[in-house]
Amino acid sequence: MNIVLASASPRRRELLTMLGVKDFKIVPAEGDEIIEEGLSPAEAVCALSHAKADEVSKKCAPSDIIIAADTIVVLDGDILGKPSDKSDAFHMLTLLSGRAHSVFTGVTVMQGEKTLVEFERTVVRFRALTEREIEAYIQTGEPMDKAGSYGAQGIGSLFIEGIEGDFFNVMGLPLCRLSKMLEQLGVYLI
Repeated sequence: MNIVLASASPRRRELLTMLGVKDFKIVPAEGDEIIEEGLSPAEAVCALSHAKADEVSKKCAPSDIIIAADTIVVLDGDILGKPSDKSDAFHMLTLLSGRAHSVFTGVTVMQGEKTLVEFERTVVRFRALTEREIEAYIQTGEPMDKAGSYGAQGIGSLFIEGIEGDFFNVMGLPLCRLSKMLEQLGVYLI
């Protein structure tokens, strides 16, 4: 049995390593992340993480445990994914400035015929940002591959006044929830 992370995210890799998970394989899902219309944010991240796990499972042994996740930022019911360019990142960060938003991560853990799909929601409050701060942050490059155009574990942490819920969810992998899901498959991290 191998643990397989269905993600190229360096943050998810770091988080699994931090938990003491050793020798896991990284097999990124390559399919398009398309959100069906009419789905709630929770349903959307669950569907996306399940699709990733299902795709990667075809490249793995039935005994392998596959972990897939997908994270989105939601403000006023609108999903803010990864920015398409610097202008899009500026727009998103301007929207988030001085407001609270939700971060949803769907997690799928799959082994053979057994599939567990759950989600986590965390509320993040941003302080008011100036145009100069937003522009300087975008110039670091950090926002360009992150949902909502910021990284809570990096320079973007300077914008966060408070977090209600699982901090690691904001990084893209809710560790408490993941550990409980793995326990259902007989994998204990502690």
